[in-house]
Amino acid sequence: MQRQSAERVRREIIRLCHAGLDSRTLRLELIKQLRKVIPIDVFFFTTADPATLLFTGAVVDEILERATPQFLQNEFLQDDVNKFSWLARSATPIGGLIQATRSELEQSPRYRDILAPLALGDELRAALITGGTCWGFMCLHRDRSSPHFTTAEAAFLGRLTPHMAEGLRTALLLKSTARSHVPDEPGLLLLAEDLSVVAITPAAERWLVEVAEVDWPRKQALPSAVSAVVARLQAIEQGMDAEGTLMPRVRLRTVSGHWLVLHASRLSGPSMPGPIAVIFEVARPVEIAPLIAQAYDLSRREGEIMQSVLRGWSTAEIANAFHISSDTVQDHLKAIFEKVGVRSRRELVGQLFAQQYQPRILSSRDLGADGWFT
Repeated sequence: MQRQSAERVRREIIRLCHAGLDSRTLRLELIKQLRKVIPIDVFFFTTADPATLLFTGAVVDEILERATPQFLQNEFLQDDVNKFSWLARSATPIGGLIQATRSELEQSPRYRDILAPLALGDELRAALITGGTCWGFMCLHRDRSSPHFTTAEAAFLGRLTPHMAEGLRTALLLKSTARSHVPDEPGLLLLAEDLSVVAITPAAERWLVEVAEVDWPRKQALPSAVSAVVARLQAIEQGMDAEGTLMPRVRLRTVSGHWLVLHASRLSGPSMPGPIAVIFEVARPVEIAPLIAQAYDLSRREGEIMQSVLRGWSTAEIANAFHISSDTVQDHLKAIFEKVGVRSRRELVGQLFAQQYQPRILSSRDLGADGWFT
């Protein structure tokens, strides 16, 4: 890489990450800039739920999109190098395939079974982390006839990953809620072992449109968030989830800006395992609050107090729960308001969850004791 060109690209990438772009536009622009200094033939770039590290929405080249089921199987159900979840926990959250295999690419099942048949060679993977939290993953590919990624290219990308993570984190908060009708009730999708659709409710069909990266009816593959949550379930069932702490559950924002929770489970039958059930549910504020706290870079105590506010607790109740003074609670609230950009508790709830509350308020539905609508 030429030093002057690389420095211009570095500055432009940092600017883009703080330019207030939506997530998809940001990712496409970042790839466009990276290609000016790092030859990239094919790419995969996804956001992730920090709690489970599951994909929430991918931007991917068509050649890789067709191979998505194989990549998910490799990621969750096979032993291989440079797994995304491993990179997210590594002291060095970036890795090249040529280095990981010690220049013997055939040692990687991912290379043998997926990349080589696609005429692809080396790959460079990165977990996008800032403040100890992972907000997405990137994978860059080279054609088999192209040179491998260099140490300098990996180092250049590594220096930029915290900025990219900040850009993805900020973009999560920028989505506005469209006025389009979305289902209020849970949706159910039943899948066979080969991920073919066994049955689906009308609400799930509408939610699939909301979580798809592109026009759902024209896609043969399931959206990446659905595929990832199912793959995590299969990994747990087959004992491939070594830590056993990452559950088949993911939180995400839909195309129209609504918060949604997806989780997968196995239905039991009288003589054999039943189909896989994927449930789509509107996320409650208390479910999304930890994610929002991370996105706004709130401290642990600030996040706890924000969740208490969303539960409707008074200052005295918060102070009693955390064994702090009322003045300290007010100090924390002031810091929260400043980071979120609001001036009151009312504005805080409205800023974070207007897309969840407003439709129900307009329909005159009452709040229950848990802070949600009856």
